[in-house]
Parts: sequence; C-alpha cells; structure tokens
Amino acid sequence: MEILFEDGQIAVIVKPAGMASQLTPRGNDCVTALRAHTGGEIFAVHRLDTPTTGVMVYAKTKKAAAFLSKEIAEGRFQKEYLALVHGRPEDPSGNMEDWLFKDARNKTYVVKRERKGVKKAILSYETLQTRADETYGTLSLVRIRLQTGRTHQIRVQFASRKMPVLGDGKYGAKDNAPFLGLACCRLTFRHPATGEEMTFTHMPAEFHEKAAGLAD
Repeated sequence: MEILFEDGQIAVIVKPAGMASQLTPRGNDCVTALRAHTGGEIFAVHRLDTPTTGVMVYAKTKKAAAFLSKEIAEGRFQKEYLALVHGRPEDPSGNMEDWLFKDARNKTYVVKRERKGVKKAILSYETLQTRADETYGTLSLVRIRLQTGRTHQIRVQFASRKMPVLGDGKYGAKDNAPFLGLACCRLTFRHPATGEEMTFTHMPAEFHEKAAGLAD
C-alpha cells in the first residue's frame, strides 16, 4: 500500500487491487493496514471495489471524517477513473444514465424502470484511445467521472452496452486478464483543516503497458 500524503488529519493512499477499502473481519483491508501504520484511529469516508486500484483518502480524526463526508454529500469531492473496456463507445464522449438494482449477492443490474431498491446512475466519459491489442482484441481507454456513486456502477453501465471492463468476469468479460482494467486515477478534495484544494493522481503499472502516456 503506497502512501501519497499524510498529516495529522488525513492519509492519502493508493489502494492495491484485491485489498478491501473498508474494515473487514479478516483484516485484509486498508483501514487495518493504516491503523497499524499510524498507531491511531482511521475513518473510511468513501470506498472502492475490492478488485479496483486507485487513489483514496482516509480521515485520522472524527472531525476530518465529518468534513470529508459533507464534501462528498454536497458534490465537492471529485473522483476520476480510467477504464480499459472491450470495444469502442459509439460516441467519443457523453453521458450514461441508467436505473440500477443491486441484489442480495452484491451484483448490480441495469433495469428498465424505477421501483423499490432501484437507483439512478449517471456518469460522463471521454474516450482517450481505441486500439487493437494483440492479446485482448479491441480495447478503449476511457476517462470517467461519476455523478452518482452506485455499487459497481462503471462496470455495470459499460457492460450493459457490450463493453465490459477488461478482466471483469463478474460482468461479462471473457478475457481472463490478470487484473481489472479500472482505477481511480485522480482525487480532488479540500483539506479538512486548511481548506486547501488538493489533487492526487495515480496510473497503475498495468495501464502503462496498455496505454502509456494517456492519463496525464
């Protein structure tokens, strides 16, 4: 687990793929690792799916956690993602809007209409590059901004349009890639104590191999 920034209020890390972002009974999670590193309390204020890597911020005090949670609720907390998806988006850039339903097995589906348990999901995207990969066929590198934060949102919305994320067997990819082609590449938020706007970026090594230089 790489630590990008740390002070008395927050810790900014790169969450490894395969490690849970929130506390788990077995302790294979970022909260437990950060507690061991700092010797103090750690508060999770947002999450990433376990197979997803990327930039995350954790609070080290209850006051900092409350501040960041409010920033998220009021839309001032910005997350950008990079995704390697199969195929090519019909439009180079645009929005995706869907109704999503999550079942008891923690799998999410696109449904046609609103009903109990169904939530609206909105994201915007920009296609950075599409090219033929010698192993996985046609892949597109897409930059994504979430306007809502639903479970598995990016993975489900692209898969429902026949563009599953590379390595995402749960949502239809049949490529057997050794990593999930999804990462939180940029995080922007205000510091809980100073109010200073801070931005942190990260490009996973696997993305360098498939799309070097496209995540600036």
